[in-house]
Amino acid sequence: MKEAIDHPDHYNQGKFEVIDVIEDWGLDFCLGNAIKYIGRAGKKHKDKEIEDLKKSIWYIERRIKKLGE
Repeated sequence: MKEAIDHPDHYNQGKFEVIDVIEDWGLDFCLGNAIKYIGRAGKKHKDKEIEDLKKSIWYIERRIKKLGE
């Protein structure tokens, strides 16, 4: 159960955990979520890679919209 909450495999690919990158880069909610979905694309559920990538686009577009306001 611990791995599902603390350091789940789908956020731990390579040298850095996604949350550490988001915090280190000082990303806001939208950009942090975009990175999260890009980082886990196809890893949590192999059949949902496209869905994860579309979610990342949604968050990026939301950030762009907020910047344009």
